[in-house]
Amino acid sequence: MKTFVIGDIHGRCAQLNGLLDLLPRDESIDTLVFLGDLIDRGPDIPGCVERVRKLVSENPERVICLRGNHEQMLLDFIDRTGRIWIDSSTGGERTFAQYAGKPLRLQIETDFEAARQTIEQSIPHEQIAFFRKLPLYHEDEFALYVHAGLEDGKHPRDSSPHSLLWTRNMDFYKSYHGKPCVFGHTPTPFLPLRGRLGRHGIYVFNSAIGIDTGYNMQSPLSCLSLPDFTLYQTFADGHTATHQITTLIPEALKEMQRKAATSGN
Repeated sequence: MKTFVIGDIHGRCAQLNGLLDLLPRDESIDTLVFLGDLIDRGPDIPGCVERVRKLVSENPERVICLRGNHEQMLLDFIDRTGRIWIDSSTGGERTFAQYAGKPLRLQIETDFEAARQTIEQSIPHEQIAFFRKLPLYHEDEFALYVHAGLEDGKHPRDSSPHSLLWTRNMDFYKSYHGKPCVFGHTPTPFLPLRGRLGRHGIYVFNSAIGIDTGYNMQSPLSCLSLPDFTLYQTFADGHTATHQITTLIPEALKEMQRKAATSGN
């Protein structure tokens, strides 16, 4: 029994499909976890959302998708509680254009309400309902799974939603020693170098495991299998890579592997 964890996808549907085909997953006993940020930036956001939504609806006990900060920003915009989603830095304009069939244009104040109505009407109702139901964390015998990180090393149930969705806390990256925690949100090139050495793009240090390996055309989409630490990656040009991570594994993570081996005997 394994858990396969996929990092931030950001609309890269072809890479997602290739990655899912690559995984040696037994759908009856293995768990598949998506860390959120299905939307924005990429070339096929509606296709990505629908693929993940169907996977969850067909096997809700074994497929879990977390809410990312990009899904939260979209919901905030639809609910009139925030406008950050339509900032050019988020990539939300690509989500808008792909669903609405026209570019996002904002010049005067009334354009914001028109854009809100357009995106709410353009995204299928079942997809918006899917976003609203996404949990903020998952936990199994191997690890904790969150989009961004933990608040002061607390369990996710004791961390604020803002921290789970948005935190970029250097103390968490460098000093977290609790139950292994797999997270996305911050592209690993921006995480401390020491935890990236020999990791094939992911970050592993103490009990923190970062698997958002970027979202540009050169970046792999990554999936980490636990407890065996096999890394699966797909690239925009169609090639794939599989790595067995056996060196530089922190003691806390080796203990996770020992416990899994014992429970499996």
